[in-house]
Amino acid sequence: MMEQNLNTTENTQKPQGFFQSNTAKIIMVGLLTLILLIPLQFVKSLIFERSQRQKEVVEEINQKWGGSVSFYGPILKVPYTIYDETRVENEKTKQVTYERTPYTEYAYFFPDELKSNIDVDVDSDSKKRSIYKSVVYTSKLNFKGNYSLPDFSSKKIDAQNINWDQATILIRTTNIKGIQGGVHIKVGDKTLTFEPTAQLSTASNTSDLETSPMDIRELFKDEKTVFNFDIEYHGSENISIVPIGKQTEATMNSNWHSPSFKGNFLPKTGTVEGQSFPAHWSISYLNRPFTQQYFGTLPNLSDYTFETGFIIPVDEYQQSERAAKYGFLVIGLTFLVFFLIQTISKVSIHIFQYGMIGLALIMFYTLLISITEHSSFMLGYVIAAVAVVVMIGLYSLSILKNAKFPLFIAISLSALYSFIYVIIQLEDYALLVGSIGLFLILGAIMYFSRKIDWNNSTAQTANA
Repeated sequence: MMEQNLNTTENTQKPQGFFQSNTAKIIMVGLLTLILLIPLQFVKSLIFERSQRQKEVVEEINQKWGGSVSFYGPILKVPYTIYDETRVENEKTKQVTYERTPYTEYAYFFPDELKSNIDVDVDSDSKKRSIYKSVVYTSKLNFKGNYSLPDFSSKKIDAQNINWDQATILIRTTNIKGIQGGVHIKVGDKTLTFEPTAQLSTASNTSDLETSPMDIRELFKDEKTVFNFDIEYHGSENISIVPIGKQTEATMNSNWHSPSFKGNFLPKTGTVEGQSFPAHWSISYLNRPFTQQYFGTLPNLSDYTFETGFIIPVDEYQQSERAAKYGFLVIGLTFLVFFLIQTISKVSIHIFQYGMIGLALIMFYTLLISITEHSSFMLGYVIAAVAVVVMIGLYSLSILKNAKFPLFIAISLSALYSFIYVIIQLEDYALLVGSIGLFLILGAIMYFSRKIDWNNSTAQTANA
């Protein structure tokens, strides 16, 4: 009898094989986590593909409605004549003569004062195609200011070589297909109409509109000559303007809730009913790296603008992509929670069951992107998170045969998804909040795993 009891004790204390140990189980769970990164990468590729499709549709909508608007003008363009002298020697008489060949060049003069008032009405419903949408607007731009009489003294050009009666006014802009109606400018007491020129300007996708010739000597009887004109666009995405005035003042009003002010010059903004408008710019010629007049050619000045963007700040695809980047963290922490529960409760969880739980976690992201395409990101996130938490909670209830641990798992998953949602919504403090949250999660794991004897296949509670 004594020998039988001894044999029973020896059998009970007989160590189990390596594959039944905690070390082997955690290695298998870790390998499964790495394997699940493959379908998670497929989900990220799906999000990227849908995002690219949205960009293609947005570009197509913008091309038909009107693209972004870039504008600078009005510029006074005055032709003048220069002569190219060629030395000609007579071979017989050795007499040298000079032949003068006339060429026409152009001088470009910017306004002394340029004031603009810009009203932008963004379509609140936006333009849609299927599930995709683009932010479009109708803008009304008013420009007024004055010119001084052009000064050619810096180039030492004789007054008789200046073609005063062939002067024109030029504006350079993109999105000419988005211009609504005619464009007329009043200079002094004379009204002129802009017409498109046949030649594309040196700036990419930029065209010139020019008036018919006029004699500016009749207009510059006073020291200053004023001008005034309006132009209306159907456009999308942004408006950029080059401050060509010696002193440029601009005011913009819009109904868009989240403008993006870009370019070389930032505005002073006032808050009206929670919106970042009106915006005001005041720019001196001392603030920009170009002069008030050019001879020969007009350079591309599109890099020296003040600009306002009218776009959706963070769309659902960007937010879904950010959420998917935390997929590894969600899978890893969820598996770790199940492993700790398995070790503490001595309930065996098969690797296949871990796999089913991991696939359910990945399904969260496909649900998220598919729902947010037809609703808001917040609603899609809540629905997808609730669906996954309920599914895993019920599945873990059938595995663990106890309501206490499945409830703990459901609460942990809900807290994890809430934590990730907060990080996605934050911008300036995302790294800080994420770091603090991960630190607290690590502390909780260390606390709950402190009594596990990793040398045995089952958890051992430390002696009091």
